[in-house]
Amino acid sequence: MFEKRILQLVVLVASLVPIGAGLGGIIVGPWLFGARSYSVDLISHVGYLSGLLLAIGLLFVFSVPNIEKHKSRFLILGFIVFVGGIARLYEGMLTGFGTLPHQLALGMELVVTPLIILWQRRVARLGGY
Repeated sequence: MFEKRILQLVVLVASLVPIGAGLGGIIVGPWLFGARSYSVDLISHVGYLSGLLLAIGLLFVFSVPNIEKHKSRFLILGFIVFVGGIARLYEGMLTGFGTLPHQLALGMELVVTPLIILWQRRVARLGGY
């Protein structure tokens, strides 16, 4: 199915965002995100959250081969990403929306990811799942 193949490609490309940000946060730490001062606690927190972000991206990638069969996984991952976006939106309303990469991440979390989840459900339905 052509639509399934396009969805698989889109998910692979979109997964590069959390994988890259997760690896960057793990390797570079808060400095990747423009932090000028830091504490051991901030470094620890950024490392932990970056690991979660990396895992989310990898789970999306692992779902690509049989993408139509992973409705529950996509829904759970999408929910996690969306709730993270709501938290980012809340913080942005309090303190400002930061740099362009953070604004684009907000768009991925609140718009792109939900659209991908809906698209995956459509492909699953068309595939009989």
